[in-house]
Formats: sequence, structure tokens, C-alpha cells
Amino acid sequence: MSQSYAFFDLDHTLLPHDTQALFCNFVLRREGWRRIWLLWFLPCLPWAGAKILSLRTMKRLYLGYLIGMRRETLEAYVEEFVKTDFTAALHSELLEEIARHRSEGRILVLNSASPELYLHAIGKHLGFDYVIGTKVEMFSRQPWLPVIIGPNNKEEEKLIAMRKRGIIPESTEPLPDSWAYSDSSADLPLLQLAEHPVMVHPSPRLAAVGQERGWPTLRPSRPYRNRREGIIAACLQTLGLYRVPKMAQSENA
Repeated sequence: MSQSYAFFDLDHTLLPHDTQALFCNFVLRREGWRRIWLLWFLPCLPWAGAKILSLRTMKRLYLGYLIGMRRETLEAYVEEFVKTDFTAALHSELLEEIARHRSEGRILVLNSASPELYLHAIGKHLGFDYVIGTKVEMFSRQPWLPVIIGPNNKEEEKLIAMRKRGIIPESTEPLPDSWAYSDSSADLPLLQLAEHPVMVHPSPRLAAVGQERGWPTLRPSRPYRNRREGIIAACLQTLGLYRVPKMAQSENA
């Protein structure tokens, strides 16, 4: 009998936020002086909107709030963040799915474009067998522009990374009795890898594809009512002004 898997995206899938912004919020609420980082990050946003600056470059610039932080301090913050703000923000419905797949013997894979600097702690906390993200080099003190090692772990790169590590077979056929969860059309390769793709609050493009193919959708409750409020929450997190509410139980759609 072939091995079965459960693949999970992270941001806006396991929780209703971008984990990069949520962790930024966590750090800035403890070291408010780091908001000085906004002086060079915010002017870059129009350049990113015009696609002059790549997503990879913007990811490096975003991590600039960690400038000068000792590695041991960063690691301690990650451990605290995972147990507090991150856990409080998780969708209970997705935690139930993780538990179900674990009990049914599937290999659990957390596969995200987020920086690996906090992903491994998240994966350990949630009991994942494998964790894959965008690799960021760790220094004794964090530089102004962190170094990304290898590709941004997005779209097809998620599959390439799993094949390189021998987690999944080389076959392009959907893996039998396997499941995949995501909110984004960028994860179509990951969703199509599994026999059972599941959308979580899908983007309009993903929703259109999923509706055509009959994919099920999960819509756990979120601490914002629409896309505009979600953007406001992300902006507040980037400023270190967001308080993480506890998620209420909700029904699946």
C-alpha cells in the first residue's frame, strides 16, 4: 500500500493572517524602537507595486525589523510567539484536520513560502513530520538585509523542494488517499498533487478553479469580516499595533 500525505500551507490557511506580519507585530510590541525599520521599508512599497522590486527582495526588506537582533534572542522570541500569539490565532477546524490525518497515519507536511526562521518551531509545536519554507540564513546578529538561501518556496518550488528531500515520489500523478490545504491559487501545484484538495477561504481565482473541479471549501471564522479589514489587520501588525483575539468556534462551509 502506498504512503499517503497531508500537505498544509500556512498563511491564511492554518491561521487567518500572514505569519510574517504576525511575528513582526509580536517583536515590535516588545521592542518598539524597531519601528524605525519602517523608514526604509514603506518607501519601497510603490516600487514593489510597480514590480521593480521582486517578491524575494521585499521579503528580505520586510525582515529588516530584526536588524541587529542576537540569534539567541530571536530564537527565544520564536518559541514564545509560537506558544502565545500564533497558537491563539490558529483555526480550530484546521487543527482538527491535522489531528485526523495524524490518527489516520498520513505523513504531515507543512509547506510554506514563509521564512524558515520560525517554521520549524511551528512544525514541532503542531506535530508535523516535515517542514519546508523559504530558507533564511541565521547570523549571530541579524543583518539589515537577511540572506535568502535558494528559491522563494512558492508555487512549483514547493513540489521541487519535497522531491529533492525525498518526501514525495517523482510521479506527477495525484497521490492517492492524500490531502492538501491552501487559500491561494499560487498553491495549485500543491493542491493538484493530492487526491483530495481542500480550499480554505480561497482567493477569487482559486475559488473559480475549485468550483469548476468540485473541490470542498473550509471557511473557519476570522477576526475580520472582509478583505479590507484583513488588510487593515496586516497593516496594524506591521506597525506592532495589533492585539490577537482568541478565535471563536465556527461551522465549516
